[in-house]
Amino acid sequence: MDSVTLKCPITIKSKVTEDLKQKIVADLQDGINKVDMELQQIAFQSKRMMEEQAQVDAQGLPALRQHIEGENQKRFDYKNQMLAKLKETEKLEIGAEISQGTLERVITLKVGDNLNEVMSAEILLEDGKIIAFRN
Repeated sequence: MDSVTLKCPITIKSKVTEDLKQKIVADLQDGINKVDMELQQIAFQSKRMMEEQAQVDAQGLPALRQHIEGENQKRFDYKNQMLAKLKETEKLEIGAEISQGTLERVITLKVGDNLNEVMSAEILLEDGKIIAFRN
């Protein structure tokens, strides 16, 4: 066998620009607003659910309360994560590079190829446009 074809990850990085920073902040704020809305809905619905449960079977109230508190806690934890990311984003310096995820690519390797170079490949973006391929 002279060669082998395989799928490898390729890292996508973006150069921080004012536009990218504003987009990330807007996305995080949207997420925070959605969580706030979900928390309001849970509060509204939980009152109704607790009243209905009390009428049907009062013994089920502690379990229902625990379930509601668990759902609230999930939302609060998520909101706190989003707020922490928001603080991190505000500290980003223009021109810095941040990871935006990975994609897969198909490559053909031959005897003598440098596997470390292939595995460390990156695509660098600036405002969504490719500005460099790196090995």
